[in-house]
Amino acid sequence: MGWFLKAARSASADPRYSVVSVLGAAGTSVGGGVLLAPDQLLTCAHVVNDALGRAPFDTRHPVGRSIPVALHGPSGTARHTTRVSYWVPARRRDGVPGVRENRDHEWLGDLAVLQLEAMPARPVPLPEWQPMEPGQSLRAWHGTGLSSSFADVRVKTCDGVIAYMDGDATGMAIAPAYSGGPLWAVSRNAVVGIVAAHIMPPTHPTTGLPEPFHSQNVARRSWGIPWQRIENELRAVGAAALFDLPEPDPEDPALPLLTDLLDRCMPSPSLRGDHARAVAERCGYGYADQETAPTTEEFARLLLTEPRALATLVEVLQRRDPAAVPELLAAGRLSEIPKLLSPREHRRLMHLLGLLPAPIKARLTEAVRAALPLAAAFPGDDSPEALLDHLECLPGDSRTEADGLRVPGLLRVIEYVAVLCTPAQRADLRLWCNSVVDRLGIPRPSLAERRSDAEDWARAQRRRTAPSRVLARITRAAADRYRLRMWCDEGEGPRQASTDGDTTYSGAEAAGELLRVLQALYRAAPDGRRPLLEAHVDREGLNLPIDEWNSSAPDDLVPGVLGAEYPLVVICPELLYRYERFLPDWRHRWRHLDTDASLYFGDAAQGRVEVYGALLENKDAVRVFVDVPPRTRDEIVQTCLMMGVPVVVWDRGRQPRSHAVERMTAVTARELPEGVRAYRAKTINRPQEYTGHPVLAWADADRAVPRLQLSEPWESI
Repeated sequence: MGWFLKAARSASADPRYSVVSVLGAAGTSVGGGVLLAPDQLLTCAHVVNDALGRAPFDTRHPVGRSIPVALHGPSGTARHTTRVSYWVPARRRDGVPGVRENRDHEWLGDLAVLQLEAMPARPVPLPEWQPMEPGQSLRAWHGTGLSSSFADVRVKTCDGVIAYMDGDATGMAIAPAYSGGPLWAVSRNAVVGIVAAHIMPPTHPTTGLPEPFHSQNVARRSWGIPWQRIENELRAVGAAALFDLPEPDPEDPALPLLTDLLDRCMPSPSLRGDHARAVAERCGYGYADQETAPTTEEFARLLLTEPRALATLVEVLQRRDPAAVPELLAAGRLSEIPKLLSPREHRRLMHLLGLLPAPIKARLTEAVRAALPLAAAFPGDDSPEALLDHLECLPGDSRTEADGLRVPGLLRVIEYVAVLCTPAQRADLRLWCNSVVDRLGIPRPSLAERRSDAEDWARAQRRRTAPSRVLARITRAAADRYRLRMWCDEGEGPRQASTDGDTTYSGAEAAGELLRVLQALYRAAPDGRRPLLEAHVDREGLNLPIDEWNSSAPDDLVPGVLGAEYPLVVICPELLYRYERFLPDWRHRWRHLDTDASLYFGDAAQGRVEVYGALLENKDAVRVFVDVPPRTRDEIVQTCLMMGVPVVVWDRGRQPRSHAVERMTAVTARELPEGVRAYRAKTINRPQEYTGHPVLAWADADRAVPRLQLSEPWESI
């Protein structure tokens, strides 16, 4: 055994937090487990089968199946997803696979190691493991991990393969859902095995109910799998890496260089021991004791077997001996093993990315392609964790200094993600990038260059992703007659498409005029996207059925329903500019559009005052859904528009609860124009199923919004 140990195990670990809950399809505990490593846990194979709804002794490896678990700690419980990394199905004692459920009372195997798909944000201290011996007093817990569920037992026999245990006459008894949980040796503060089965009292052969208690019945007897067998069985299936430190490649060119560097920068065992303990603790490793130190060869081997150890050592030396950092980093770049980030940096990044809203997470691959257009093919696993793991291995591309260190590819990607975020999220990600380049000794101007590239890309994206639009000023001239003025905007600002503001149109005639302009813009669109129709109305026109206007004539073979063919939104400059003190709020909310922060007003008792208070309380809300009867609906909608809410959805119909509003709450903010258009199309296709009449108010703070109250408002654009 070397100085570094595979995992940092603690004799003072709280035994209650050693219990992991293995969850079934209903989210309830079907059994327990216990952590073997910071990201791997041990349980029984039959517990995994139970979680997956299979027969208890099914021998098939659950390839690709995910098993939910819950980790417990002082700060609460956290759900995680796991996959089976090592599978030892139950087999009979004579070696024949396939345990007979009602005939075999002992079996071998029945082990599964589950790999956490993401490291816990707050790692739980790992328990020590020791051999099981007869006479030990043990404690087990139900799979829920509840403190009150402990059952005390004593080991009666243990041959290193199977251990029989009898429970105390008082307190809890081991029962179903205890399987797979740890058996804690109270006097040694260590786990010595896991629960496997409980011997139940005899049952009636016909009814299956327990027989009346008799003094000759077995009471509170269970059996478990001792640690000795667990280790042997797992080693036999190739899981030695769970127990032993791997050996580095003897041909790794970085090995002799790192050994020599460690010898030069840490000549004394005391100094080397201090640094080694700091690295071990941050990487989740154990070590021999506080008084000794590893040899320089042992230390170098760890740096070339634990992927985050070198980054961790650099993190330690950055404060204590910064002069040694450049040579260590240069030597590490000769090997394929060391990763870019230390465990602390990696956890922080995953935490920050986990806080991002789903629309931004969905653009991660887009940001990678933009930041690293010449990068090699991505990994087959498209999860964010796998993608980030791949990015850590990519070189940098900074050209600020010919001889300077490059900005790593991962950091450039994070800069591109940051420009998609809200200001607060962007600041957190940029501070993270700053700390990493400082640790690596990369000049800040190099990072600033990459940051500028990301901002240029974001500006180009905004210009490119904003669809062309037709702006239509629609005012009522008489009953069912309207005046119409139109402007087109392909991204360079509005230009007039009609000048006659005196002619009046019916709804069908106006639809024909609008479709003519929209079709011309659509045909000329370089990206093939349908233009957006922006209907500028006064406060009395917010509920005009413009989207239902149909231009089809009797001899037309195909109808022309305006809001079903093109995304159609309304905007009311009269209300938007009514109180200019709210214009900064409008721009602030629009900048947060990708957060999808929403408010829902569905209480008919709410009025203008309550809405006013809610909007002041939720200054980051970017969209509002209004689902109340018409008598209060218009008051709430107009209040939201006057207070600078850029996106408001309601139903102009008269039903008490809107099918359309309910459906639109599941659509991301940026996709709402298209989502509403698709819904309107479905009202034509399936009117019995899609009964709503959705209206979408949309005020884009990045594009010109003319003011209707001017005498000729459009001429000033």
